[in-house]
Amino acid sequence: MKRIIFGAILALAVTSESIGQFHTLKIPKPSNHVQETQTLGVTDITIDYHSPAVRQRDVWNNTDIIPQNAEPIAWRAGANMATTIQFSTDVTIEGQPLAAGKYGFHIIPRDEKYELLFAHNPEQWGSYYLDLENDITLSIEVEAEKAPFSEKLDYEFLNWTPSEVTVALEWADRRIPFKVAVDLNSTVVESFRYELRGINTYRWQAWNDAAQWCLQHNTNLEEALEWANRSINGGYGGFAANKNAENLRTKAQLERSLGKMAELETTLTDAVAYIQNPDDVNFFSIYLLGIKKTEMAMDLLEKSLKANPDTWFLMLNQAVGYYQQGKSKKAINQMTTVKELAPESFNETLNGIELRMREGTYSIPGF
Repeated sequence: MKRIIFGAILALAVTSESIGQFHTLKIPKPSNHVQETQTLGVTDITIDYHSPAVRQRDVWNNTDIIPQNAEPIAWRAGANMATTIQFSTDVTIEGQPLAAGKYGFHIIPRDEKYELLFAHNPEQWGSYYLDLENDITLSIEVEAEKAPFSEKLDYEFLNWTPSEVTVALEWADRRIPFKVAVDLNSTVVESFRYELRGINTYRWQAWNDAAQWCLQHNTNLEEALEWANRSINGGYGGFAANKNAENLRTKAQLERSLGKMAELETTLTDAVAYIQNPDDVNFFSIYLLGIKKTEMAMDLLEKSLKANPDTWFLMLNQAVGYYQQGKSKKAINQMTTVKELAPESFNETLNGIELRMREGTYSIPGF
């Protein structure tokens, strides 16, 4: 009898051990796991969900698949584990603020409208244990749209702008969209501040690019000027300093935007001494012509053309300088030479410049 009991216990132990073990085989599942990240500005939006199939079912009207009116529960907006959505910065959802973080995403269908729930408890199996009174950080009501048929449930990112995107759940013939927006200037500048303290602190290009971005978006200009100076002068003890035509031009642009005209003159004079190759001369002379520093631009171009004769784009800038000096005939004559030297693909652009010079309407784009 003891042997029988012992054998039964041993068999139970072996069975229990076998059940408790697991393997790492990948086996196809009806609702595949999807994780997708898209970036809005510098804000990462990550959606993690399981994607069920329609399989010839009327999914939107079958309460066993999608509960209605939270009776008995909300819908997990996918399958298996609750869908989650994560934002790396603060955002707004349909105009309502939502802090950076990871949220469980649930939906309550209410006739033709859908209540979208962002829950601060993201790690749940489905929506079974969602506490509608205590777990919800944000609730938004939206309307559904008709959409091309989608056999598998998925999330799309639509209608992009620099600071806004529409995220949409699509399944069968229906789409549930909601707008996600960011404060672009604020999030980008804050991201710069963070990243410039890491490995990028040793790269002059990073400081210069951050300063240029602020300049182009007319935001955070005083700090951007500090970043341009950091690009030029380096960090502690001058480490990673790299004074060059590019970051000096950024500094000059910022000083002009900030009305620091005395500083601007010093920077421009300093910059001319650092300009070495025709590409730098091209960039900087266009800038000087654009801010009506014509004489300085012409001196720079003349010196460079002595060392690099027949460089067509420098001759083009020189023609523009002649035009700005009121020497229209000389400018138009030079355009003939420019067109002979330039690649054929530039003919249309150069003809347009010459025509506007003849009409007296030419100006440098962007200034």
